[in-house]
Amino acid sequence: MQHYLNYIDGQWLNAERRLTVMNPGTGEPHATIAQASIEDADLAMAAARRCVNSGALSEVRPARRTTWMLKAAEAIRAIADEGALVACRENGKSLNDARDEFIEAARYFEYYAGMADKIEGISVPLGKDYVDFTQYVPFGVSVQIVPWNFPVSICARSLAPALAAGNAVVIKSPEISPLAMTLLVKAVEQAGFPQGAINLLCGKGSEVGSHLVKHPDANQIVFTGSVPTGQRILKDAAERATPSVMELGGKSAAIALADADLDTLLASVKVGIFFNAGQVCSAMSRLLVQRSRYDEVKAAVVALAESLSMGQGESNPDLTPVVSEGQQRQVLAMIEQARAEGATVLTGGVAPDLSGYFVAPTVIEATPDMRIAQEEVFGPVLVIMPFDDEDEAVALANGTDFGLVAGVFGEGLSQTLRVANRLRGGQVFINEWFAGGIETPFGGVGLSGFGREKGQEAIYSYVQTRNIGIRLSRG
Repeated sequence: MQHYLNYIDGQWLNAERRLTVMNPGTGEPHATIAQASIEDADLAMAAARRCVNSGALSEVRPARRTTWMLKAAEAIRAIADEGALVACRENGKSLNDARDEFIEAARYFEYYAGMADKIEGISVPLGKDYVDFTQYVPFGVSVQIVPWNFPVSICARSLAPALAAGNAVVIKSPEISPLAMTLLVKAVEQAGFPQGAINLLCGKGSEVGSHLVKHPDANQIVFTGSVPTGQRILKDAAERATPSVMELGGKSAAIALADADLDTLLASVKVGIFFNAGQVCSAMSRLLVQRSRYDEVKAAVVALAESLSMGQGESNPDLTPVVSEGQQRQVLAMIEQARAEGATVLTGGVAPDLSGYFVAPTVIEATPDMRIAQEEVFGPVLVIMPFDDEDEAVALANGTDFGLVAGVFGEGLSQTLRVANRLRGGQVFINEWFAGGIETPFGGVGLSGFGREKGQEAIYSYVQTRNIGIRLSRG
């Protein structure tokens, strides 16, 4: 099996311990990676701090950072095919989706390259005896903890604006799927960033991740992942009042109004809940349908789920395996609990007779109070429910502790916009789930977290405002 390393202070380093990475499509070991220790974490933090203190990243002309960012984007594109195969085999996702993840990572570097020299302060009028202005300055050392579902893309989503703004970064990769991220960092390494600007560690979250967020040199924490882990990180961050960006879970609902176009809706259901085996924080995990269309839509959604092909990622099927045996058990356990609570499994709800960690595409008819309708499953499981009027639809959609994304499907512009404006979430889609892109700000409210990634707004998550006031002499 191939063995992968950590990247600390400009060097690829081994470790005494190793982690084994499984192939979700086969259930067999795929590769190993050096398991970072507390000492490795301290070395990475020290390297990032030296980079910050030297000013090699933050004090150069911003156009220099733009050049580095564009070189990184070019290098990432060049290894997209190679990286896609690694991501496919360690994560289970389709080969096409894995390649798209590298292309998206390159786009993040291109996009934020264009912002590196445009982080501009303002002049504040205080009268003729004063000159007052603001500056945006980088936090310093940004600790970034990356999830396993889209490790390459989400790593780039935070790494690119952090570097563009002049921060040094220490990344903790997910131990389940850390391999493709090493290829990403090798590509970025070619761009010429100063030594210590980028560090990559693979270690246990409970050990290395916890140590990084508590570290006195951590000036910022960026986390994407589960609510319980995010809550633990926030408790640790509170000890030092460390600024944080939190992108947590979701239980997002799509509302299908009576005049929704069925083909448009089904296309969004397919990508919204079955893309990446439903392992998407912003997945369409609930579908609320106006009662006059409910039976028609329910039958069509079940037929869609039963038509999907399943298989290993290399064959680019409609549905790929979930990431691990543990994730498979968790998803199936939630389905069984839903049955016990009285929900009706319309299709799926089982592990098909395939090697690897598969869960059949599942559609469940449930009531709003059931756990399956309230908590994140993180698998290919859609909950479907009827509603009678607009007020009930909005109440159901907003009736969880989450608020990441939401969606509305319908032909009437006035009604769809009216409903969209009433939905609780950081991003609302109309007539296309996942409408938008890296240019559109993304983040949640409630248990879905706070702060924004993506878009121009995200760059300001990686800087803090400094005001300078000057009293002019009266000569």
